[in-house]
Amino acid sequence: MKDLTQDSIVRNIFALAVPIAASMLFQALYYLVDLYFVAAIDDAAVAGVAAAGTLMFIVMAARQVLSAGAVALIAQAVGRKDRPDANVVFNQSVQVAIVCAAVTMICGYLLTAAYVDAITADPRTQHEGATYLYWFLPGLALGFVQITMGSALRGTGSVTPPMAIQAFSVLLNALLAPVLIAGWGTGVALGVAGAGLASTVSIVVAVLLLGVYLVKAEKYAAFDRGLWHPQLRVWKRILEIGLPAGGEFTLTFVYLSIVYWIISDVGPAAQAGFGIGSRIMQSIFMPAMAVAFATGPIAGQNFGAGRGARVRETFAKAAILNTVVMVVVTALLQWWPDVLVGFFTQDAEVTDVGAAFLRTISWAFIAQGVAFTCSGMFQGLGNTRPAMLSSAIRLAVFVPIAIWISKRPGFQLERLWDASAAALWIQAGVSYWLLRRQFQRRLVEAPGGSGTRVGSSAATQTEM
Repeated sequence: MKDLTQDSIVRNIFALAVPIAASMLFQALYYLVDLYFVAAIDDAAVAGVAAAGTLMFIVMAARQVLSAGAVALIAQAVGRKDRPDANVVFNQSVQVAIVCAAVTMICGYLLTAAYVDAITADPRTQHEGATYLYWFLPGLALGFVQITMGSALRGTGSVTPPMAIQAFSVLLNALLAPVLIAGWGTGVALGVAGAGLASTVSIVVAVLLLGVYLVKAEKYAAFDRGLWHPQLRVWKRILEIGLPAGGEFTLTFVYLSIVYWIISDVGPAAQAGFGIGSRIMQSIFMPAMAVAFATGPIAGQNFGAGRGARVRETFAKAAILNTVVMVVVTALLQWWPDVLVGFFTQDAEVTDVGAAFLRTISWAFIAQGVAFTCSGMFQGLGNTRPAMLSSAIRLAVFVPIAIWISKRPGFQLERLWDASAAALWIQAGVSYWLLRRQFQRRLVEAPGGSGTRVGSSAATQTEM
């Protein structure tokens, strides 16, 4: 356990963000490794895996429910020096994760074919997308347990062990991918099915190793069989924080699905280009997301400890760091987007679509960094509703404009990317305004200037 109420805020951000960024990089490599070897098959395989990958956002939304609830409640408990509460939250979170894993498996196998058919028009693309998901679903399901255990450790300020385990599992995935996808050494090429299977096996190993670490080494938030009877009151606490955070991710899934639906008539090359471009974008966002994720436990521990001035400072320092990161990334994508896309495909049309998407959307990356930082702060404060609201406003602005653009004569994909960038700037502005309202209502200076009185969490959670 690391006490984040002490030491320099910037030093604490870096201490958490670097391992978190590494862990996220390894997570992204699961899909980039698969995409690299799948790209050698054909465009339909790439488009199918990319389209099926949008389902990750609905699973990530559900995972975020557990992650946000666990990080916020455990971090605040650590700030209060309340180990029993941290332990209860952890054990109950794992129970909820197991329930979510079972639901994911059942619903996934029942609905996968219908989902992929709905967002793709080409029969071959539909087949490849469904095949990939069938083999990847066990890994997606077990990811709930993995994210819950990792989030508990993040709430206590311990992020290096999950990163090391994630690194090992990605290395395993990289070794398995060419064997299972392309048949290296075996002569049996499973194609997109091998991509899903390689990821599933790697996630299974990661979950087992993380569980062993928690049993053997972690003491602050540890498995306790005496706490494994369902406590619905604790489940409610987790869900009150987690559901809006999950809703925020769900809206990202809706955005991607709408884009795939709008461009489905353009052809597999357009979907493949957008799929590759969006995956690259997600990977590039990792440093900014890592800083944002680091703000959650830092803000949470300081909020729980009643140190509101450090909560405000956490946002200011994280926002500056993310702006610097996004300026560098924007410059990179203005100059060399085709180089990054070309790493995954040799098809000129696919490359052009992906490069145009990245070059245009990168103008809103600074806004995205601000939105990420605000979301991390909302999580630390234990009220994630404002983050969901700002995402909903972004979607409400983008969708009607995107549909209108797509119906006009001479429809160009670049105009769709322009609309998406504009909506991101609106989201950032709304997020910042809502966060300032939270600070004004929940962080009140104590009389005499001796410190900061933090507003009651229970009384203010429903406020925007």
